[in-house]
Amino acid sequence: MIIAVLNQKGGVGKTTLSVNLAAALALSGQRSLLIDADPQGSALDWQASRKVENLFPVLGLAKPTLHKDIPDLADHYDYVIIDGPPRVNELARSALMASDKVVIPVQPSPYDVWAADEIIKLIQEVAIYKDGLRSVFVINRKIVNTAIGRDVVDALKAYPFPVARAIVHQRVAFAESAAAGLSVLEFEPKGSAAKEIKSLVSELLE
Repeated sequence: MIIAVLNQKGGVGKTTLSVNLAAALALSGQRSLLIDADPQGSALDWQASRKVENLFPVLGLAKPTLHKDIPDLADHYDYVIIDGPPRVNELARSALMASDKVVIPVQPSPYDVWAADEIIKLIQEVAIYKDGLRSVFVINRKIVNTAIGRDVVDALKAYPFPVARAIVHQRVAFAESAAAGLSVLEFEPKGSAAKEIKSLVSELLE
């Protein structure tokens, strides 16, 4: 399965989700590959900062021929996670064309809901040519112990994609683990952040 993590709005946590999804799959015994399709190369930077053995390979492939290059690579893995580009462009279109499922991280803010229009339109365009492409919103970076988020879930219901039940909160463990070149599942295996990632992975694979 090929899963793209896409949203043109900056700061929604695409790389954090991508890295931790790939890690959760690898730690569960799946062969996973992370493709860094973001020209900024944040996932590659994360891997370069690791001081322990890699859980999975990270490959930089920020080019609009992604959908042509991935099939040969995917043959060797159970799951391929694509950390998408920060803009809606030909690179994002190519990532969608390569994917089976799209994860759209959205922060619990009306600005994020408004900004989702562009990526949703692009997904709908690609879906015309790619039958079976599935998409899901994921509430990401929600502030712990706050009610904010309910209105965003209601607002997202206006769009044709479901909202994941699993919510990923803003937790220090995500930043601290990234700084060490680790996933939260390695950094704090029994912590809340790790549990949230595991819940999200389980839901995505249903």
